[in-house]
Formats: sequence, structure tokens, C-alpha cells
Amino acid sequence: MANLYAEWLAGAGIERGLIGPREVSRLWDRHILNSAVLEEVIPEGARVVDVGSGAGLPGLPLAIARPDLEIQLLEPLLRRTTFLNEVVAALELPNVEVVRGRAEERESVVAVGGADIVTSRAVAPLGKLTRWSLPLVRKGGSMRALKGDSVAEELTRDAVEIRKAGGDAGRVETVGDAVLGEPTHVVIISRAK
Repeated sequence: MANLYAEWLAGAGIERGLIGPREVSRLWDRHILNSAVLEEVIPEGARVVDVGSGAGLPGLPLAIARPDLEIQLLEPLLRRTTFLNEVVAALELPNVEVVRGRAEERESVVAVGGADIVTSRAVAPLGKLTRWSLPLVRKGGSMRALKGDSVAEELTRDAVEIRKAGGDAGRVETVGDAVLGEPTHVVIISRAK
């Protein structure tokens, strides 16, 4: 199933401008596996909303790796949601729903205040991302964003904004050590209010 998803990314994903042609050689390490290892910090049976899914990252690799999860791919652009719906149908993923909308426009999101986990990858600076993501999280849930090497600095820089959005101090986890040459950094911010 993951191979078929890689084919979609390398074909229609490039043709429709969802990923760049230079990314083909890096699809597995930089995109698919980088996203799939997020499963290491997702509890069993969780309801997940993937904010700004784009080409389906990290939501689709997560859904493939973890069929026990209920995943909602949230994406505002029609061409991307069309792509996502086609891929979900081709991969026959019953645990995935595609929703066209923006996280900051709560009425467009089915899981407002009901997600166990909100995920994201390369969507926005952490403070803004927290404002968009935490309202979708149930009390006791959290957001889990894939971030680059400077995530600790970003967490410090946006600390006031994160707290105003109702988040705790947050923490950084490293995942994928056993699978990737360069592990993935995940910032985890729980809903404090």
C-alpha cells in the first residue's frame, strides 16, 4: 500500500504540483517514512486530524502504518482534496476521511474539540499552528507537529503564544531512529485549558 502511495506522489503528485520533481529520489526517507514514524507517539485507536494535509503528509503514511487510527485529512485547497480523495479511494483506506476546510475556520472541521491528536507537517510557525490546532483537540488531547532541527528554539520563541492558545509548555520527541538516517522531531503540545 505504501508503494502505491509513493507511485501516486511520484506521478500525479508531481503533475499537479503537490511535490517538486526533485523530491522523487527522496520520497521514502524525507516524506513517507519521515511521516510514518509519527506513529511511535500516537496512542492506539486515536481520532486524528491532520491539519494542512497537502499531498497527504503525514496523514496518509500514518493511516497506512496504523489502520487502528481514525484520520481526518484537513486541507483547504480543492486540487489537493481532489488528489487526496483519489488516493484514499485507490488505497482503499476506510479509516481516512478527506475534509476541505481550514483549521482556523472551525465550522468546516468535523472533529472540532473532538480529536485526540492533531498532526501537521510544514504548515506554519509553531505559535500560529498551536492557535489553529488546539481548538480541534479534546480536553486531555494534544497536537503533534513534525518540525525541523530548530524545533526547540521555535518552542521557546513561541512560548507565550502557545500558552495563550491553551497549550502547555510542550516537549520535543525524536522518532524514527531505527528506520531513518536522520530522525524526525515531533513537538507535542497538550491542551492545558
